[in-house]
Amino acid sequence: MSSPAPSVRVKTLLAFDFGTQRIGIATGQRITATARPLNPIKARDGVPDWDVLQRIIDEWQPDAFVVGLPLNMDGTASDMSRRAKKFAGRLEGRFHRPSFTHDERLSSYEAKGMVIAQGGSRDFGNNSVDGIAAQLILESWMAAWPLNAAPAHE
Repeated sequence: MSSPAPSVRVKTLLAFDFGTQRIGIATGQRITATARPLNPIKARDGVPDWDVLQRIIDEWQPDAFVVGLPLNMDGTASDMSRRAKKFAGRLEGRFHRPSFTHDERLSSYEAKGMVIAQGGSRDFGNNSVDGIAAQLILESWMAAWPLNAAPAHE
């Protein structure tokens, strides 16, 4: 996995809300510090269809990846955070782009609240909020690593 500080060359990103059945995805730009959700992809025990993921990466051409790290509320690692970190490492290894992890505590909870506030369905099994959670993860990461604060060397 990459060093914590992204370089100025990292401008376009794909973010992931890792899950065992679905993986939420969002795309974003550090120049504008904006992100938007994409459709989630199915996973089988946390393993995505790598061919589907390759097509998404080919379409969006990200410079790097951000994977949400679902830590326990006290900040300690959980089984899911270890799996998310492993997924981040696989992204970096397969697609030869830096992969960063970012604390995602309560992102899915916040995404569900946003959908409910907008009058959306509470059936989150059929109406996934994973893409919105990935968007929130990416927006939070970009706020923590604004483009103007990135190291120029690299």
